[in-house]
Amino acid sequence: MRIAELFYSIQGEGKLIGVPSVFVRSSGCNLRCVWCDTPYASWEPQGDDWSVDRIVDAAETLVRTQLTANPAFCRYVVLTGGEPMMMPDIVDLAREFHQANWHITIETAGTIYKDLPVDLVSISPKLSNSTPWQKDEGRFAAVHERNRIKTSVIQDLMDLAKDFQLKFVVSDPKDLSEIDSLLKQLQGWNPSDVLLMPEGTDVETLRSRQGWIGEVCKQTGFRYSPRLHVELYGNQRGT
Repeated sequence: MRIAELFYSIQGEGKLIGVPSVFVRSSGCNLRCVWCDTPYASWEPQGDDWSVDRIVDAAETLVRTQLTANPAFCRYVVLTGGEPMMMPDIVDLAREFHQANWHITIETAGTIYKDLPVDLVSISPKLSNSTPWQKDEGRFAAVHERNRIKTSVIQDLMDLAKDFQLKFVVSDPKDLSEIDSLLKQLQGWNPSDVLLMPEGTDVETLRSRQGWIGEVCKQTGFRYSPRLHVELYGNQRGT
């Protein structure tokens, strides 16, 4: 599978925010979000082909070399992208990490289903604010718009593991009606499984949106998700 980057950092989003984790970022995506913060894994995919064994060995090496206090404390791996569910070896990779006693999070847009071992399914359905109508003359827009929401796939992914989260990137209050409409079509979720995260790749933009999103979370019981890695490191690769 093509890997854009593999690194050790702090989980910046979702239910496991703040947890030191190894991130395996696959390269390639079936969507083209206009605000994509990892274009090197989507719009212009980069990277080299890695075997499953090489990926797992690299993760183990990162933990041993960087977590010098006690490597056993970090057994969290995040399979992300791009869209990791596209990768032909993703099931085998998840099985290898599972057998090695890693806690596995898979971050997906929720458009592709594969049956694999996972502890936390992080599903980020793409709202209409993601469609690139103006970018690159909109040549990807129609395909993106057609594929960005697959309700039955999202439901199957929610049922795949004991824990899941529905993480929505929001930029405007009008996004809330789309979220409400989708949630009405899904079963088995609690408000605490729904996360609202401000769209933005710089601290100033994120902070400009956090106030009203926080108020929505207070009213609905949804969780507010900051982008902690942007706060800590800025918007840069390997973080």
